Amino acid sequence: MNWKHRLQAVLAAMFGVQSERNRRAQFSGSPWPYVILGAILILLFVLALLGIVRLVLGGEG
Repeated sequence: MNWKHRLQAVLAAMFGVQSERNRRAQFSGSPWPYVILGAILILLFVLALLGIVRLVLGGEG
């Protein structure tokens, strides 16, 4: 699997819309690329939420 497919798999897993066929294909290899991509995407999600909160609060806090 290339990085594009791994990224799509991680995004699908985050939203909970993964097909059984894709899930089986992903469990046939190493989990580390998925773990790394998942951690990066969660970090980006948290940073985006923090940015939105700061924007809404007008930069306070």
